[in-house]
Amino acid sequence: MAWERKMMRTIRVRNEQKVGTLARLLAAVSSMGASVGSIEMLNETAQSVLRDITVYADDTEHMDKVIEAMRDNEGTHVLEIRDEVLALHQKGKIAIRSRFPIDSIATLRRVYTPGVAEVCLKIAEDPELARLYTSISHMVAIVTDGSAVLGLGDIGPLASMPVMEGKAMLMETLVGLSGMPILLNTKDTDEIVRAVTAIAPTFAAIQLEDISAPRCFEVEERLQAMLDIPVMHDDQHGTAVVSIAALTVGANRTGVDIHEAVIGQIGLGAAGNAIGKMIMRLTGNPVLGADMSEAAMERFGRVGGKKSSLKEIMSECDIVIATTGVPDLIKPEMVRKGQLIFALSNPNAEIDPEVALSHGAAFAADGKSVNNVLGFPGIFRGAVDANAPRITDEMLLAAVEVLVRMTPAGELMPNPLNKKVHLEVARAVALAAMKQGIARAEYVPYADG
Repeated sequence: MAWERKMMRTIRVRNEQKVGTLARLLAAVSSMGASVGSIEMLNETAQSVLRDITVYADDTEHMDKVIEAMRDNEGTHVLEIRDEVLALHQKGKIAIRSRFPIDSIATLRRVYTPGVAEVCLKIAEDPELARLYTSISHMVAIVTDGSAVLGLGDIGPLASMPVMEGKAMLMETLVGLSGMPILLNTKDTDEIVRAVTAIAPTFAAIQLEDISAPRCFEVEERLQAMLDIPVMHDDQHGTAVVSIAALTVGANRTGVDIHEAVIGQIGLGAAGNAIGKMIMRLTGNPVLGADMSEAAMERFGRVGGKKSSLKEIMSECDIVIATTGVPDLIKPEMVRKGQLIFALSNPNAEIDPEVALSHGAAFAADGKSVNNVLGFPGIFRGAVDANAPRITDEMLLAAVEVLVRMTPAGELMPNPLNKKVHLEVARAVALAAMKQGIARAEYVPYADG
């Protein structure tokens, strides 16, 4: 959920060694409505200072105007313009590497023929040994058809690959799982199910990603029924976990009891439907749901939600969650004093948190504060380590509890790069699977490194 579409460039400049040159340059960037990130000094002489300055703008046209303003700054010479994002993505962000060096014939014979035959025969006799003697135990398929990528929409499977690589990087970096992007060149539900089922033996779990609603619901449900490994659509359940953790933190901070509060969910797509369902599971109370799609409303009603409208939710609910993708949907005059408002669409929220607060909201947050990277790595690590056949509501709620508990005072969520948080989520998820009696392996916590 936490994604802001901004263009970034690194501008190398040589500024004359005169008082005010850098200050005027930064003011010029700011006056153009752009923002400055890092500033790195590379060299300094009596005459000039060489710096790399990271600049963020809205789009190409905006960036061109910002760079022109930098060129016009007195005492500044623009030497180079670099796209660090594209440079980082050249040849991809991930690769499969050997865990052991093959530096002798003896090693070759152990990892390949003839030694590998013995391992193959053992697995043929006892398929459970594949978890011990192959990489399957830490391989997760990240499967997409590219139909609902970030806030970009249906851009196709090939264009989604940078996102899938990013997911794989986060899995490996944060919890040591080996994520494998799988791009499917079809949007047919039956074909997606057949394809994933056919490749499933390679993996310990399946992460469905960026598949549009309502197809994503059927794809997930059918695969969960057909496979005996965890299958989770991250846009639904990963987003729900972090959203409800943030909601709980906000409620605790303002003294609101979520079990007593009237809660409304605006937008019942993949994320909104899952958030609403998880809230009802947590509180035992119906959630008011609103969506432009009558089919989405019917689907939400079948799982216990109460059909509603934007107007009714804003006038009656103590807590409002919005995942519509519609900027400025919630008008300032709709905000009721004391409400908690989570406008989670990116890059532009349904209402700016500052606007909501200025019009009486007791608490407000947007999607930039709610990052689902806090959910999926630990959830999958725990499920895989417990060798659970599925990810249950209890396992997801265990992840919520960890995120709430580990959120520092004054923050809405933990630091997404804090590995201790992810490993604690994994531990809680695995223990929940054991408590339910669905763990098929003795849980040994993953030790980073």
